[in-house]
Amino acid sequence: MQFDDMTKKMADGNGFIAALDQSGGSTPKALKGYGIEESEYSGETEMYGLIHQMRSRIITAKSFTGEKVIGAILFERTMDGEVDGKPTPQALIARGVVPFIKIDKGLEDEVNGVQMMKPMPELDALLTRAKALGVYGTKERSVINSANREGIAAVVKQQFEVGAQVLSHGMMPMIEPEVNIKSETRAECDQILLEEILKSLDALPEGQQVMLKLSLPTKPGLFDQLVDHPKVLRVVALSGGYKRPEACVELSRNRGIIASFSRALLEDLRHQMSDDEFNASLGGAIDEIHAASTKKVAVAA
Repeated sequence: MQFDDMTKKMADGNGFIAALDQSGGSTPKALKGYGIEESEYSGETEMYGLIHQMRSRIITAKSFTGEKVIGAILFERTMDGEVDGKPTPQALIARGVVPFIKIDKGLEDEVNGVQMMKPMPELDALLTRAKALGVYGTKERSVINSANREGIAAVVKQQFEVGAQVLSHGMMPMIEPEVNIKSETRAECDQILLEEILKSLDALPEGQQVMLKLSLPTKPGLFDQLVDHPKVLRVVALSGGYKRPEACVELSRNRGIIASFSRALLEDLRHQMSDDEFNASLGGAIDEIHAASTKKVAVAA
C-alpha cells in the first residue's frame, strides 16, 4: 500500500482501527489484563518484551487482517520492533492494515478542567523515522474533564498545532481530545468541543485533512457535522472505559463513526490461551466491533 492507497482505505474502508498503543504507566495494567502479573517480570526491558509478544500475537492472528481491521495504532517501541521478521509497520501493511503511531508523551496536570499534552521536543525526529518505516499517520491524546470553554479551546488549539507539524511531514494526524465519560458535564463538554473543532477545521488550509478520535457523544449524531466535513478524513471513536458490549451499542448509534478501541478489543484475551482459543476470542471481538462500526441503527431525533 502506498500513501494514497492508505488514504483511500481510511476514507472508505469498511472496518475499524485497533489501538495497540498502551505505553509507560498503562503497560502493567495492559499486561495484567492479559493475565501476566507484575511479579512475573522485572524491569522495563522485560515488561516491554512481554507487551511486544502480546502485540505480535494479535497482529499475526488469522482474524487480524485489513478486511475488518483497516488500521492499527502502535506505541513507539512496537513500531521499532519486528513482527514475523519484518519491521512492525511493514508487517501490518503486508496484512492490509494501515499503521499509525502514538506520538504524545503523556498529559500535563489538570488546568481549566483539561489536561494538555506534554511537550514533544523530539517530535520532528520521530516523525521522520516513522515515515521512513512506512507509518501513515499519528495519534495524539489530551483529556477534557469538565465543560470549561477556555480549557477546551486550549486543548483543540494545541491538537491542531501538533496536527500541522504532522501534516508538514506528509503524514496524517489523528487528533484525540478525549472527553472523560465520567465527567459530570459530559454533554456540555461534547457541545463545546464540537464548536471548537469546527472553528479549527475552518481555519485549516484548503486541501488539508485530519482524522478525529473522539469519545462517543452523550447525544447520538452530535458529531454528524464532523463526519460530513470535507476537511475530516474519518471520525473514529475510543471506548473510553466502556466494556465492549456497551461501547458497541453506543458506537452503532452514531452514523459514519468507526471504532478505534483498545481495552474493548483486548479485554477477553489471555496469555494462557492456546492459539486456537486466542484466535477465536480475538476473532469474536473483531466481528463485534466491525459490526458496530459498519452497521448502524437509526436513532430517533
